[in-house]
Amino acid sequence: MCGICGEIYWDGQLATESRLKPMLAALEKRGPDDGGTWVQDHVGLGHRRLSIIDLTDAGHQPMRDQALSLVFNGCIYNYQALKVELQELGHEFASHSDTEVILKAYRQWGMDCVSRFEGMFAFAIWDDDNHQLLLARDRMGIKPLYYAPVKGGVRFASNTQALLAEGDVDTSVDPIGLHHQLTLHAVIPAPHTILKGVRKLEPGHWMIVNPDGQIFKKRYWFLEAQRPALNEESTPKTQQAWVDAIHESLKDAVHKRLTAADVPVGVLLSGGLDSSLIVGLLHEAGVENIKTFSIGFEDAPEEKGSEFEFSDKVVERFNTDHKQYLISNDDVLPRLHEAVEAMSEPMVGQDAIAFYLLSEQVAQDVKVVMSGQGADEVFGGYFWYGKMAEAGRQIDLQDMESVLNAFRPFYFDRSHEEWLSVINPQYHVHDVTSDYVGHRLTEPGADTFLDQVLRLDVTTLIVDDPVKRVDNMTMAWGLEARVPFLDHQLVELAMSAPDELKLIDGGKFILKKIARGLVPDEIIDRPKVAFPMPALKYVRGEFYEFMKKILTSPQAKARGLFNEQALQKLLDDPEAPENFTAIQGSKLWHAALLEFWLQKNVDKTL
Repeated sequence: MCGICGEIYWDGQLATESRLKPMLAALEKRGPDDGGTWVQDHVGLGHRRLSIIDLTDAGHQPMRDQALSLVFNGCIYNYQALKVELQELGHEFASHSDTEVILKAYRQWGMDCVSRFEGMFAFAIWDDDNHQLLLARDRMGIKPLYYAPVKGGVRFASNTQALLAEGDVDTSVDPIGLHHQLTLHAVIPAPHTILKGVRKLEPGHWMIVNPDGQIFKKRYWFLEAQRPALNEESTPKTQQAWVDAIHESLKDAVHKRLTAADVPVGVLLSGGLDSSLIVGLLHEAGVENIKTFSIGFEDAPEEKGSEFEFSDKVVERFNTDHKQYLISNDDVLPRLHEAVEAMSEPMVGQDAIAFYLLSEQVAQDVKVVMSGQGADEVFGGYFWYGKMAEAGRQIDLQDMESVLNAFRPFYFDRSHEEWLSVINPQYHVHDVTSDYVGHRLTEPGADTFLDQVLRLDVTTLIVDDPVKRVDNMTMAWGLEARVPFLDHQLVELAMSAPDELKLIDGGKFILKKIARGLVPDEIIDRPKVAFPMPALKYVRGEFYEFMKKILTSPQAKARGLFNEQALQKLLDDPEAPENFTAIQGSKLWHAALLEFWLQKNVDKTL
């Protein structure tokens, strides 16, 4: 829902609409329904609106309330309950929007208001009384918030493209971001990005920018992954009790994301367990004529290009209002550049273009969809979790080297030594990825190594992989994606469940138990597979020639990221076993996508 931007200066400069307008132009697809600006002396705010709640002009942003000015992206799912509470405290409302609830909540509770919000959000408030710009991001990082230090001030926006619109941001490659990019399959944890001049606010944090240039951050939410005391009355005592408790929490998460909208809500139906379960829970709640959408591609000799045979079973079971789209493989590569232009940061997940092309079609029918992102990470669905749990069974959970040795072999795309051999010396840094991951894994509040891993994945790694990918690709078409499996209350409950309930039956045991009898058995019992994208999965033919052209282009050679000998080895045999990562990603694609993103979004070429 929407795109936001703004600027604040402390060197005597004035904020101007002329600087906000190019930023807003780069955000227009996120909010095609309305736009607005507010400028006062050294502070300016901009907003592009996707109308979801209170479709009238009363929901227009930037929204003013006496000395407060707000721009907001996202949805506060419990806004109606908060509104009643605030009215009882004496606040009066002029709209039916969740935007106004944020303003009144801040007036009542200050920045502690963020702890009361259930939902996905990134917002900025200018407080004229305290002369402060306040920025906040939701606990799970579902909504993005970037910022860039510029001469005499700071700008912020919902995407990198808006920050780059003025041309005065440092766009040189950040070596720390580069290390993360090529080690954690394109995950660059906040505050870093691939560019030195662009930063992002960490999930579960708020930030204050003062007019004198001082910046202060605070973490307002911390996820614990520990077993609750068994003597607590509310603690589930049996396997079935855990299943029942999580079932109720998941139903509540789906219900909140359905009802907090004044427009129809659909479901992106892949044919996998997660999205199928969302449809089943909606049906269980009595929702009729559920709108569902699926996409597929042409088959390749090695695999099928669609999962229609599975999504069709869900459609038949629940009699949904369904649309499916079959995309020719010949249409994939020509549209790839559009998807890359929509990426706030370089993303190597090949299903990005699938979400991009699907969102293009879905946005013609609905403005809001639910999606299954986060279920695998919250409930232990990937094959490497079991391997990690075994490797970490006897280790000292507070010894950084021990936990890294149990994590690295199953997750890192490259060792630090390989990274040094691939990247040219001017970009070399120490092993920043191991340092970061080691510190995050050994934070207090986790009982087992699997707890440590899942918490890191849920709070950090998926934020800048599937979650960001879905936000960017859907919002490129003015489509809002809601992710019930990342409801923070559901996540907190799931993190406290015993390890064995996540690893039994190949992972996601609890979700499979909830789904049994509701979702067709064929969906539950099928092996987990990646989203089928044959045209981009196999590094051959036209796709290979495309990557080779990018990596040997004059722009790539001038940038000089990659060692030419190491790059040539990748080009000579891209499907050699050593040229795939631990989780089976193509190292050639990782390199090509990074260079392609830089050329499209920084060099503005191609």
